[in-house]
Amino acid sequence: MLRRKPTRLELKLDDIEEFEGVRKDLEGRKKQREEAEAAAGEEAAAAAAAATALALGTEHKSREQLVNERIGYKPQPKAGGRVAHFGTFEF
Repeated sequence: MLRRKPTRLELKLDDIEEFEGVRKDLEGRKKQREEAEAAAGEEAAAAAAAATALALGTEHKSREQLVNERIGYKPQPKAGGRVAHFGTFEF
């Protein structure tokens, strides 16, 4: 491997000004994004609180019922009693 002398880098005033401008632009974007996320987080928290209040206020449902509602599954109730159906015969 060939060795060479280190390259000298010179920092000019224009480079520093460009860096500062880009840095300020990125910081401004970051602040806007954080403010938007904070506002969205507050809205989501309010919506979650309202949903919780509605869920607790109407009726208490089991975990199984909540999952069934979420996935759109509507189980059919089983036939009552001890009747077992085999074809047309009833026991």
